[in-house]
Amino acid sequence: MADIRDKTIWITGASSGIGKALALRLARNNNFIIVSSRGRDSLLELQKAAPKQIRVLECDVGDDAAMDEAGDRLASLTDHLDMVVACAGTCEYDDGLKLDAASYRRVFDANFFGVVNTLRQALPLLAHSKKPVFAAVGSLSSVVGFPRAEAYGASKAALGYFLDSVRADTSRVCLHVAHIRPGFIDTPLTESNDFDMPFLMTPDDAAASIESGLARGKHVIDFPRRLSWPLRFLGFFRSLWFRIVAPKMTRIRTLRKSSCA
Repeated sequence: MADIRDKTIWITGASSGIGKALALRLARNNNFIIVSSRGRDSLLELQKAAPKQIRVLECDVGDDAAMDEAGDRLASLTDHLDMVVACAGTCEYDDGLKLDAASYRRVFDANFFGVVNTLRQALPLLAHSKKPVFAAVGSLSSVVGFPRAEAYGASKAALGYFLDSVRADTSRVCLHVAHIRPGFIDTPLTESNDFDMPFLMTPDDAAASIESGLARGKHVIDFPRRLSWPLRFLGFFRSLWFRIVAPKMTRIRTLRKSSCA
């Protein structure tokens, strides 16, 4: 399996889940890793696993002003970045189509604007690398419309378009843009899910798939294949999804106001 070595890498959302597993994995190959999240204690604990390779940069990716300050601190830790992997994110389901705008904003702040903020701070440092890479974690849920995932799926779909646009805008320069779309991963974010999660993967397995995809220069990293291929097929033949699959998954049986209480 291809691996990544001797790089300077910034990983957001590194206090748990995919971000944490990826940081630990990449630290083994003499990469210098800057780890970020809102949880300083968790980051400091992570640093103990590889104190020579890991540095802590606490920040909230969804807070514009805080990220401007984080950018200054980032520049004090390194004069360049070879790779950025934006893993920070959150999920809130919309049960019964309540359409709570505050909930949608929280999800977009983390999953979409957090990536925009991350790239804004990273670009000046990526410009000093010979082969810079910017990658962000989306979701296979953005391929088709899942019930209850109006906020989460929309934020990940918006992220996908954003990354495509950045890739188009940088097509004449050397920035490599990668869109990571995992399926269900066993993380604190999915522990509260009250539905079946087919082909559930461990964070370590997810990190291995991400490293392999990035090392091979892939622009879209989908996994696991057993889930991504059927969803991509149904995404192409969308009528099958809405006629056969979605009706079995939705919990809404009426649009009366009482159903949204």
